[in-house]
Amino acid sequence: MIKTTAYQRDLVDALKDPVEAAAYLNAAIEDGDRAVFLLALRNVAEASGGMSALAEKAQLSRESLYRTLSARGNPEIKSLNAILHAMGLRLAVEPENRETSAA
Repeated sequence: MIKTTAYQRDLVDALKDPVEAAAYLNAAIEDGDRAVFLLALRNVAEASGGMSALAEKAQLSRESLYRTLSARGNPEIKSLNAILHAMGLRLAVEPENRETSAA
């Protein structure tokens, strides 16, 4: 068996946990590369039951979902929100400096 196949299977199993999936996607966002983020979304989609199931939950056509998450995809915020919601996740913005200062 090829090691990458075992790695992929282990990754998908881990990404079934929403906390793990959120951390994985946040790490992909931090990378700053759109292709890395889209690959991460595809991996979480696989963990969420596959593209067909995710497309149905997100109320998108399967073809549209594949195109959106392709290496050359450029998802709009509306599509991204629908996809994340279907995965049981949400998009959030946080301050860079998480320390709170006394006023």
